[in-house]
Amino acid sequence: MAYRGKYYPSYPKKYKGDPTNIIYRSLWERKFMVYCDKNTKILEWGSEEIALPYISPHDSRVHRYFPDFYIKVQENTGKIKRYLIEVKPLKQTTKPKKPKRQTKGYIREAFEYARNQAKWKAAREYCADRMWEFKVITEKELDI
Repeated sequence: MAYRGKYYPSYPKKYKGDPTNIIYRSLWERKFMVYCDKNTKILEWGSEEIALPYISPHDSRVHRYFPDFYIKVQENTGKIKRYLIEVKPLKQTTKPKKPKRQTKGYIREAFEYARNQAKWKAAREYCADRMWEFKVITEKELDI
């Protein structure tokens, strides 16, 4: 799913960042943006507004990871909670099965999985330091 575009929020004051420059890279991200924008329980949200350093397993160097979303939610209990959210296809959240013969496709999937794990580790640590929560959302949670 390689659908890209610009999102124009109905409630720009809720957006943390520049509300005139919100880019989505998939229809799943766009669907989550609409959810964040229209949901009254979400007090503020941002898309790729936070940069986290992580060490790539590929080259052992520090790179920057921009989680897809930051949201500040008022839960049913009245408590305010913050989350970092990553929207990914379910296939990219599970370790690829090693085939009998290594293919370029398998190598690419294994590399992407390892890189995602490094990014998500950095996100979990960032969130733990701030008493936030990190979640990976797939098409299953988005009802697609």
